[in-house]
Amino acid sequence: MPKKLGTYEIAPHLNISFPIGTIYAVKKLYQVLNFSEIFGKHKKNGIDINNLFKALISYKLSENFSIKRAHEWINREEILEIFDLESFCERTLYRILETIGANKEEIISDIQDVLFQYFSNSPHS
Repeated sequence: MPKKLGTYEIAPHLNISFPIGTIYAVKKLYQVLNFSEIFGKHKKNGIDINNLFKALISYKLSENFSIKRAHEWINREEILEIFDLESFCERTLYRILETIGANKEEIISDIQDVLFQYFSNSPHS
């Protein structure tokens, strides 16, 4: 009689995965579109707003759940290392978002300027 193949017990493991392609694209476009200058002028002290915002954008483009879950996702050792961040509390993420919200008109205007300049100089326009 043939033996039945299969798994009798499922054991959890610590393997994790994350979208390195999305992270790479976010980092590249952030640099190309000079977002570091746009966002960096709104926060000088504490955690690096640009690295945290790149991590948040990467999370939202791949996972897109709550900010609480974004905090958990970003605070994984591997993600912190990729974005050169130290572990931080959830409140820090909310303060960054408050800063961006409080300056949204200027940020939107700056992004528009960068996009118009980038695409007007593009050989594909």
